[in-house]
Amino acid sequence: MTTVLLVDDEPQLRRTLATNLEARGYEVLQAATGEEALRLVAERRPDVVILDIGLPGMDGIEVVHGVRGWSDVPIIVLSARGDERDKVEALDAGADDYLTKPFGMGELLARLRAALRRGATDEAAPVVDAGSLHIDLAAKRVRRHGDVVRLTPTEWGLVEELVRNHGKLVTHRQLLQAVWGPEYGTETHYLRVYVAGLRRKLEDDPSHPKHFLTEAGIGYRFEL
Repeated sequence: MTTVLLVDDEPQLRRTLATNLEARGYEVLQAATGEEALRLVAERRPDVVILDIGLPGMDGIEVVHGVRGWSDVPIIVLSARGDERDKVEALDAGADDYLTKPFGMGELLARLRAALRRGATDEAAPVVDAGSLHIDLAAKRVRRHGDVVRLTPTEWGLVEELVRNHGKLVTHRQLLQAVWGPEYGTETHYLRVYVAGLRRKLEDDPSHPKHFLTEAGIGYRFEL
């Protein structure tokens, strides 16, 4: 049975979410504080964490940092804060996804399933098929409609970082530091230029991309 750790200081919201998740076959653990959340992650090893940012005492960002010190468990952050800076801070800390309250149960379940799929395939062979694309991470090779596509080292760096995190929102800062180096973080115009080039090479319709998607003001996401 898939185990979900639900961390929120609002008892009614926890009960509502837990009831919905248990009705769909998930085992649900509950925590009201960041300290309790860290203890349960260590003791019970949940398959995914749904975490509110606005916790008393240790806040959600601190919890993400604490978990990421030793665990790759998928983390979906919930927050009443809709500001882009809050989203970027949570994602840069290591969260996998972000939902702003209020949200629909259907959307949360879809994000949960996507996070679990990513976790299940992290150790799989490094070959990804997405529509007309065949991406071999080990061989550093991309084929589109069977033909090899020549990419520059920088283009490949972006493809690799996004594909390894497929389905996950990767922030501008994460991409810049992964590809250009740790001294970068604000040069978002680099990303706009290179992602546009990747779309021309790899998307069937670059003006309506299916795989290399923009999250306005935050980052990019690769979808299968």
